[in-house]
Amino acid sequence: MAFHIYNTMSRKKEELVPLNGKKIRMYTCGPTVYNYAHIGNFRAYMFEDLLRRYIQFAGFEVEQVQNLTDVDDKTIRHSIEQGKSLNEFTALYKEAFFHDLSVLNIQSAEHYPAATDYIPQMIEMIQGLVDKGYGYQSEDGSVYYRIDKFDRYGCLARLDREGMRSGSRVSQDEYEKDNVADFALWKAHVESDGDVYWDSPWGRGRPGWHIECSAMSTSILGETFDLHTGGVDNIFPHHEDEIAQSEALSGKTYAKYWMHCGYLIVDGRKMSKSLGNFYTMQDLLDKGYSGREIRYELLATHYRQALNFTFASLEANRAALRRLDEFYFSLKEVAGSETEGATLPDWAIQAKTSFVKEMDDDMNISGAFGALFDLVHTGNIALSNHAVSAKEAVALLGLWAELDIVLGLLIPSDNSVPEEVEQLAALRVAARTDKNWEESDRLRDEIAMLGWQVKDGPEGYKLRKLSS
Repeated sequence: MAFHIYNTMSRKKEELVPLNGKKIRMYTCGPTVYNYAHIGNFRAYMFEDLLRRYIQFAGFEVEQVQNLTDVDDKTIRHSIEQGKSLNEFTALYKEAFFHDLSVLNIQSAEHYPAATDYIPQMIEMIQGLVDKGYGYQSEDGSVYYRIDKFDRYGCLARLDREGMRSGSRVSQDEYEKDNVADFALWKAHVESDGDVYWDSPWGRGRPGWHIECSAMSTSILGETFDLHTGGVDNIFPHHEDEIAQSEALSGKTYAKYWMHCGYLIVDGRKMSKSLGNFYTMQDLLDKGYSGREIRYELLATHYRQALNFTFASLEANRAALRRLDEFYFSLKEVAGSETEGATLPDWAIQAKTSFVKEMDDDMNISGAFGALFDLVHTGNIALSNHAVSAKEAVALLGLWAELDIVLGLLIPSDNSVPEEVEQLAALRVAARTDKNWEESDRLRDEIAMLGWQVKDGPEGYKLRKLSS
């Protein structure tokens, strides 16, 4: 079965077929860098990471663009409130964003364009729309997009064109479906913008949010590219307006496929600072959860479903990762150094086939994890019965690494034993030699608190790193 995805534009599953050759060119909506990104943002970025990884697993190349919105209503307002220049203000949050991506083991995109680096391209695009009659200047000097001139307006969000308020305008970057109106391409400078402005044919001002993504995506990927992604909240108005701008100017399809992930909620409720359930990545790290555990949480729900984030599920993820790690380290103990002629057992081949089948079906991640844990269950039985040869263990470790290309969480990142843990383990050996079982148990628990497990055997003890 080929890789099929759910295309928001057609409202059906379609085979992902590149426009040209074997490369998928994809654009993903990145952060607005006015604050630290929260876990709801990273739900979308994690979906896009899984998508990118599986596209590569399926045999395609990927060229990904993820933008950084560093000028908009929010970045300007907050930078002025803090008394900082726009560049100084946004630099902090750009750096934090890339740090969080690294903690979550999210692969890097090929391009991270910042909106402020593409102002000339935005002005050129707006001028083209004005020349074609899609853009017009208002009394205050701003430039708006004439939505009633674009016949396909509303195609992505399934808007009722009869309800559109032709001629009325909305200046805000974000607005609701009941406020469909001509939207801003260029915003004339006002006093509240401070010193944030650029010169243009329409006077001083700045671009609207929607033209930013149209300009950055087409400048890098071309007028038509394969895949555009984001959260469901991006469908309207952002993605709808991107389509209107880009297709009106080029006369071509903007993106062949559109994919959107569902919302993240916390304990069944919308995430909100007022409810005390608003979390950044650093908030969770400070609570003692690892990037790997958070990654599992953000991956484990199908991307089109709402993800209900809970601390109970984070604890369950920690236990699940320990189970995966135990299987991985058990294989390493059995595996020999000889790789020639290493073959997978039939039950492992079946598990891989099931994993791929589930992922080919619009990235059915719950089914894929089901196949993975079936592999672990059957493998543990075989290991306990000494029915896995050294060469089979080598092949199974190869499969583990292959599946981790997709999941990015199966292999612990660092297994070197800290000196403190080694010392405690040595003290535990002395306690066991003295038959001081109470002290032995206490030291075992202390070692576990440091993230390591002691496994006793006929040839002594072995230390295993718990989930990280």
